[in-house]
Amino acid sequence: MSDKELFLDIFKSTIHRPGTEELLKFLLEQSDFLTAPASTRFHLSCEGGLLRHSLNVYEALKAYLARERVRDLYGLKPSDETVAIVALLHDVCKINVYRKSFRNVKDASGTWTKVPSYDYQDDLPYGHGEKSVYILSGFIKLSREEAFAIRYHMGFSDTEDKQNVSRAFEMFPLAFALSVADMEATFLVESKENS
Repeated sequence: MSDKELFLDIFKSTIHRPGTEELLKFLLEQSDFLTAPASTRFHLSCEGGLLRHSLNVYEALKAYLARERVRDLYGLKPSDETVAIVALLHDVCKINVYRKSFRNVKDASGTWTKVPSYDYQDDLPYGHGEKSVYILSGFIKLSREEAFAIRYHMGFSDTEDKQNVSRAFEMFPLAFALSVADMEATFLVESKENS
C-alpha cells in the first residue's frame, strides 16, 4: 500500500467529525501535503517526506499509547479519532512552504556541485504548532486536548517558554505522548530511512 493509500485509509476510516470532508479536499487539492518534504535538509527532505513523517508519527504514537503503563498507570486512552487527528495532522503547518531549489556542496574530490534542495518560504508565519492548530480549526473543531497536543508537539526543542511546555504536558499528557512520537519518528525511524 502506498503512503497516500495508507493515509487515506486511516483518515477516512477514523476521522468523522463535521468538516472532515472539506479538510481532506483541502489537503488533497489545495495543498502539497502529499508531496511536500518534512524539512529543508534534514529529516525526510524529499518528495512525500511530510506524508511519510505523518504516518511514522501515527505509528509511533499508537505504539506508545498501547503500552500497559501508559494506559493503566497514566490513564491515557484517547479515541482512535483523536490519535489520527493529532498524529497525521500535527505538521499541516508545513504545507505550501517548501520550494524546490539547489544548494552547493563539495563532493568527495572537493569540487563544488549543485544538489537538489528545498527553500522555506512561509507566507503565513504563525509559528509551528499554533499554525497547525489554526489551519485545522478552519475545518474541524478540535478538543482542547487535541489543540494542546498539536500546539506543543515540538516539546522542549521549540523556542517556546519551557514553563509553558511543562505546564501543557502536565495538563494534557497527550501533548507529551505526541512529542515523544514525533521525536521517535524524526530521530530514530527517519534517520534509518535516510541512511
